[in-house]
Amino acid sequence: MRFSLKILMALVMVLTAAACNTPRGAAIQREIVREGKQTNNDIAIVPVTRANVPAIRTWPVTGWSGQYHWLSNGKGPASNVIRTGDFIDLVIWDSQDNSLLTAPTEKNVNIQGLTVSPDGTIFVPYVDEVVVRGLTTDDARRKIQSDLEMIVPSAQVQLAHRPGQSNSVDVVRGVRQPGSYPLPGRDYTILSLLSQAGGVDSSLRNPVVRLIRGSQSYEIRAEALFEDASRNIALRGDDKVIVEEDDRYFIALGATGSERLVYFEKEYITALEAISISGGLADNTADPKGVLILREYPEGSVRPDGTGPEKRQVVFTLDLTSADGLFAARNFEINPNDTVLATESPLSPTRTILALLTSAVLLSDKI
Repeated sequence: MRFSLKILMALVMVLTAAACNTPRGAAIQREIVREGKQTNNDIAIVPVTRANVPAIRTWPVTGWSGQYHWLSNGKGPASNVIRTGDFIDLVIWDSQDNSLLTAPTEKNVNIQGLTVSPDGTIFVPYVDEVVVRGLTTDDARRKIQSDLEMIVPSAQVQLAHRPGQSNSVDVVRGVRQPGSYPLPGRDYTILSLLSQAGGVDSSLRNPVVRLIRGSQSYEIRAEALFEDASRNIALRGDDKVIVEEDDRYFIALGATGSERLVYFEKEYITALEAISISGGLADNTADPKGVLILREYPEGSVRPDGTGPEKRQVVFTLDLTSADGLFAARNFEINPNDTVLATESPLSPTRTILALLTSAVLLSDKI
């Protein structure tokens, strides 16, 4: 037998009340926006459109410097020349019978391990201090031989150069073989160094190559370095290279495919890309009109004149149901530490009620 109409209506009322109290997986957009529009609130609500995306891009950067800074390609002017702390080996040949330099039974003398002093010199017997810093090995050899000719006219000089610490580069971590590597030539590049050090550690997630030169630091994503030959810069003595994971992330919350920290897979990520790599919007619960980006700007960045955020805490709202909103989301860049919140559709409780009613009707037909 079938349920009576009164029993079915009573069941509907019970199910409706139950659906209204069903726990939600995310906030509803109007709840957050309503709070942001209160007069004394310190949160600004900014709808994102194609018209205002260019202006938002000029606002202060949050979470990082705004771009990776890398050097332009060029020759290493300090490479393949003698520097302070380098080591010089000399072999001086003298064919004279009464040589000042060699023993009677020998025709040459070996002088090993001369260290280039802080003032750029090495000591050569009978010549005294000879400035070699800044010279190539050929130029240094000719200079020493020229200075010796006044004392030993027939002298011939051989010179070998071994780079010291100031003419080497250090790979600190992020490769298979960290260590100090002498610069073999003027155009020794960073890719050559990484190759010699065993390559980038394959366990690193989204690796970034960082170069420390003096007091400056430069960085580039490893994939960008590998793809663009113009980024393969020449190294200089005392350079330090570190390979590490890109630690920039945003937070995905609400009615997305996942709720987690999401690391940047490339240098820049748009709002549409952020939603995609977070798993997309949940089909049955997400509100495509209510995608929110929560961002906090640094102290002193507030600009009441409209050239920047009106308040430190800003909620950007995106409507993915219109062409304008979709193109705006495609060009709106996510900053590190942003929160991407997919709000829940206000129709979700209604869908729950309809699902429960359908189940109730099907059940009544079977009884």
